[in-house]
Amino acid sequence: MKILVLGAGMMGRAIAYDLNKFSNYEEILIGDQDAQTRSSSKSFLQGTHVKVIPLNAEKTSEVKDQFKKVDVAVSALPYRFNYELAKLAISTRTHFIDLGGNNTIVENERRLFSKAEENEVTIIPDSGLAPGLVSIITRDIVDNLDTIDFVKLRVGGLPRYPKPPLNYQIVFSPYGLINEYIEDALILDQGKIIEKKSMTEIEELKFPKPFGTMETFLTSGGCSTLPNTYKDTIRYLDYKTIRYPGHCEKIKAILDMGFAEETKMMIRDQLVSPRDVFASLLVKNVPTTGEDVVLLKVLSQGTKQGKQRSREYVMIDYYDTEHDITAMMRTTAYPVAITAQMIEEGTIQQHGVFCPEEIIPPTLFFSALKKRGITLTIKDRSV
Repeated sequence: MKILVLGAGMMGRAIAYDLNKFSNYEEILIGDQDAQTRSSSKSFLQGTHVKVIPLNAEKTSEVKDQFKKVDVAVSALPYRFNYELAKLAISTRTHFIDLGGNNTIVENERRLFSKAEENEVTIIPDSGLAPGLVSIITRDIVDNLDTIDFVKLRVGGLPRYPKPPLNYQIVFSPYGLINEYIEDALILDQGKIIEKKSMTEIEELKFPKPFGTMETFLTSGGCSTLPNTYKDTIRYLDYKTIRYPGHCEKIKAILDMGFAEETKMMIRDQLVSPRDVFASLLVKNVPTTGEDVVLLKVLSQGTKQGKQRSREYVMIDYYDTEHDITAMMRTTAYPVAITAQMIEEGTIQQHGVFCPEEIIPPTLFFSALKKRGITLTIKDRSV
């Protein structure tokens, strides 16, 4: 089988790196329209059999020609591309995986189910960290408990050595980060899906030293389709982002002043978008390199055979200094590569459009993570 990764940035190259190391794809292609990005990606992937090619995702005919040459395509592009790419993949009978990131686009992709099934194509959006890994963890909770009182998803990508004033590090698109902070969060509560303001309901969450007490707060996108999938199964579900204490208050003050507004305003005879200014300032003044860490904790409680049980999942993943791969790359890109490997190996054979919780077997997935040095500790206790 052959596979194409669209986008040769941090996530795309990490997906290709992992596929080269662990999968049996006979050909791995990674495409990007930017010459500098391709050159950087070639250096990163030196010594692998990954082939870096020029590819403009805006040009449908160009992408279609490449899709026809491969069995699986993976989008590591901004989420705005994914719906059109999914439609194109169905037309060329190419299996397709993406990182998700926007609830509306994922829902549009899901409406393509009948066409994908008819053309014997598998489409899997939301295949990264959150959504993605947290979705599969939620599926594992559902598989292991008879009734479920709550599932609380907590994830954060952070600098290993935080620096003021924000104690944060840009580990993915600043625009994606802003979206998480300003769009409403979805909560599942007693069978109802409720929208709540992001950056609210701050709680403390403890991790082992050196992290100690962290803060968590509601953000959008992390639970994606989970409230719909499990509205008749889980009584309460929410998703919160993990940050160093004080981060939420500082960022919220900036956003409350209007720095996330997209409507352009006239400043010194020039139309300027406040969001563009804020994104640029984040990249300029907040670290974009350096060692990072991804913290994950999922808390759940319910019953098993009539007895109260709790299940807790904890992951602390660090920057790979030997291969220069960030923790966010590892925990976002490797799950995508594992999903592609499952298609290649025949573990996933269903056709249609599925989110990870609907199609990926948790035990096999967790085992694949462990092979990559990503350890997920699961504690099952009586309450």
